[in-house]
Order: sequence, then C-alpha cells, then structure tokens
Amino acid sequence: MGFNGLIDLPWWGYIVVALGLTHVTIAATTIFLHRAQAHRALDLGPVPSHFFRFWLWLTTGMVTKEWAAIHRKHHAKCETVEDPHSPQILGIGKVLGEGAELYRAEAANLETLEKYGHGTPDDWIERNLYTRHSSFGILLMLVINLVLFGVIGLSIWAVQMLWIPIFAAGVINGIGHYWGYRNFASEDASKNIVPWGILIGGEELHNNHHAYATSARFSSKWYEFDIGWLYIRSMEMLGQAKVKKLAPKVRLESGKATVDMATLHAVITHRYDVLARYARSVKETWTEEVHSLRARRATAVDGGIVQRWLHSDRQLPERDQAHLDELLAHSKVLSTVHTMRQELAQLWQRSTASKEQLVRQLEDWCKRAEASGIRSLQDFSRQLRCYA
Repeated sequence: MGFNGLIDLPWWGYIVVALGLTHVTIAATTIFLHRAQAHRALDLGPVPSHFFRFWLWLTTGMVTKEWAAIHRKHHAKCETVEDPHSPQILGIGKVLGEGAELYRAEAANLETLEKYGHGTPDDWIERNLYTRHSSFGILLMLVINLVLFGVIGLSIWAVQMLWIPIFAAGVINGIGHYWGYRNFASEDASKNIVPWGILIGGEELHNNHHAYATSARFSSKWYEFDIGWLYIRSMEMLGQAKVKKLAPKVRLESGKATVDMATLHAVITHRYDVLARYARSVKETWTEEVHSLRARRATAVDGGIVQRWLHSDRQLPERDQAHLDELLAHSKVLSTVHTMRQELAQLWQRSTASKEQLVRQLEDWCKRAEASGIRSLQDFSRQLRCYA
C-alpha cells in the first residue's frame, strides 16, 4: 500500500480521478477567476470563494490579481499589439504553443497589474501565502498526490499542471480567437469553439462572452450548454452565489412597423446581434453577387474577404481592404450592402446626436433599405423594426 499510495484504484479509476481533479480546476478558473473576479459578473459566498482560491493555489500557482489584470487587458486591447495573447497579432502557433509563457511575461508587467488588477483579494492570506509563495501550492499538491496514489500520482499531478496552460492559455486564447462560429459580430475575432461548454467549463463559448463580457452566463442559443453556468445556478440556490448581470435577451415584436425610442434602445443594446443578423440576412445576396462577378470576370474575386468583413467590425488588413474596395467598385449590389452596414454600425457610434435624431436616422435607414430593390435588405429592415 505504501508503494501504491493510500488509495488503490483500477487503471481507469486513476483516469477518472485525474479528469475529476482537473475539472475542479477548470470550474475554479471560469467561475472564480474569470466571471467573478475579472468581470464582476457574480458575487461568491465565502465558502466557494475561498475554496476556489485555495484550489487554484494548489493546482496552478496562479495569482488572482495577475490573472484578472491580464484578462481585463485582453478585453481592453483585444486584437491589438497590446493584447497579451492575440493569435491575430502573434500567430496561432505561438499562442497555442507558448500560451503559458505569454501569461508569465505579462504577469511581470507591473503597469498591467496596477492598471487592471484592482478589486481582487488583498487579505492577509493572499499577501503572505497565495501571492508570496505561489509555487508552494503546486509542490504541496505533488506531495498529496504521491501520498494518496503512489508513483502514479506523479502522472496525475503532471496532467493537473498541464491542463490550464494547454486548455486555458492555449486553446481558449488561441483557438477561441481563430476557429469556430460566431453568434455575434463583436469588434474582435472571438469564436465559439463548440456549442457544448463542458470540457473547459463553458469557456468554449468565447464569442458569446466577448459580446457580453459581464454576463455570468456564456450560453446564448437554445442548443448551447454552459456547465459553468450550471454550477453557478446550483451555488445560487444554496445561497453561495449572487448573479449580478446577464446578457440581455433579444425580443422581437411581431408586426411592428414603426421605429421609435424603444426600437433604437433595443438596436443599440443588441448591436452585435443586429450586425450578425445582418450578415446572415445578406449572405445569399453577396454569395450570388460574388458568383456573378466571377462569371463576368470583371475582377479577381475572393468571397472570403466579403464574408470576413460582414462578420466583424475589425479593420481588414490593407491588402484585403484594397481587394474589397475593388469588388465594391464593380458591383452596385455589394456596394449598397457594404454602405448600409457601415451606416447601421455608425448609429451607436455617433455620440453627438440626440436620441430623437438617432431615431430619425434609424427610420431613414429602414426606408432606404426597403427602397433599395435588394430583397435581403428589405426583409432585414422589416425585422429590424421589430426589435423591442
């Protein structure tokens, strides 16, 4: 028993234990570090709050202030040269393979910690143990694993140590901004990796999170599942959590034909949803027009550039922008679709216009869309009027 440790399990039992322990770490990261600390989307009771802090100290050695500061900076500087871990800037290979190194490099930036690390725990145990001796916890975890499981405990510990650097620092920060699907046309390259947020605690639904960063719930569509949200709701029912903010729900008032102040408020509130619906609405139109341009051989055609532009507000690379401008010059339909989208996005960017002026501008936009002769724009305009 001494060699095998205090607990003797069949081979599959050790796999279950390793997966179970790493899942607790994932839950602690997404619920405590990410949703509660970095974004203040919920308040945790003292029991789960301190358990998560203690567990993360044991299994990751991550300091709460450092993690929250780096993540807040990621949102503030997303997809720019100041983003600590953007695959759009640094390359997908570097973020996937060196995610932990990027985290450590940014954690050493005192300016980042001072500017973005406010409001995190600063009690005696945080200052004197968790922060000062951040590496001691993972060594203690190694000893515990060896005592409980013997030599195989070393393998379990290795899996625990690799889980966050690979899946959080690599997969979420890398793949979550590179591959996947988008529900919302947010101003970054965030993607939902898969609709079932289980393996990484709900973090797979990364585009949903970037659209509504302060929401405690990451799932948005009926077919999406966020296991982190399930845990939060369970703790809430036990009186150990209080949700502070959720993403607003889109409500469409069928048959509504007028643009009023409520329409404007809803459109601005759900702007990422509005732009995503716009992209889906005109998809068939731009696909047909791209095929028509290819048939006419009026210009070289890269339909992917149009698609990328429609699904994001991010500035296209200079070469792609030049190609898009050439396409627009050869197609009145694409030019109209492009212009109408630009004007729609400007509605929530005009800080000097009064609400009454914005309502009139939105009404004018709808009238011009309906008079454009482009059916997809006409259908979208009628849907836009129904936002409530």
